[in-house]
Amino acid sequence: MAEQLRAIRTRQTILTAAARIFEEYGYQAATISQILTAAGVTKGALYFHFQSKEDLAQGVLAEQDQLIIAPLRASKVQEVVDVVMLHAHRLQTDPMVRAGVRLSMDQSARNLDRSGPFLRWAEVGLSLLEQAQAQGELLPHISPSETADVIVGSFAGIQSMSQAVCEYRDLVKRVSALMRHVLPSAVVPSVLASLDLSEGRGAAVYAEASQARSPAGAQAAS
Repeated sequence: MAEQLRAIRTRQTILTAAARIFEEYGYQAATISQILTAAGVTKGALYFHFQSKEDLAQGVLAEQDQLIIAPLRASKVQEVVDVVMLHAHRLQTDPMVRAGVRLSMDQSARNLDRSGPFLRWAEVGLSLLEQAQAQGELLPHISPSETADVIVGSFAGIQSMSQAVCEYRDLVKRVSALMRHVLPSAVVPSVLASLDLSEGRGAAVYAEASQARSPAGAQAAS
């Protein structure tokens, strides 16, 4: 058990160091040597967990949607909003998420498959929007798959713009505006009027999700 815990900690140390290096230098310029130095581990320890720089990058890409999950909501459109706003909040506060986003948006990253995060987010959006449609939350003409793609693609553009302009400082404001502009074309008015699209929504959802993950929160939920 002790060895297993040590291996988990070492893997996380390496991923955290890789995220820092990828965010600072980009995928193409980052080197294994830089990651080794940042992590403070041996080459053997790194290659025990990750076979290559690409494997490391895929680990960082996957990490951004593994840790915090938005709580379930009766309104699945609100759940879509919460997922998007939560990710925006984490982009502002979590270096691992920022590194994953930089990698996914890095068009100069040759030989790196960057499709994973986009496909995963579109899949999450599609599932929630199909549930919303089944509950009568969407307008009759709406295609959940098309709407999911529009939200994911628009969010990616908003992230990129916010990062370039001010290092994500205005991201939640931009994402709130995005939701206010996109959702009226897809959501029935009665549901739209009930949604919380405020700039503080992501931080509130993060606090709620974190509480649910804590031992005390999990015990209360049971």
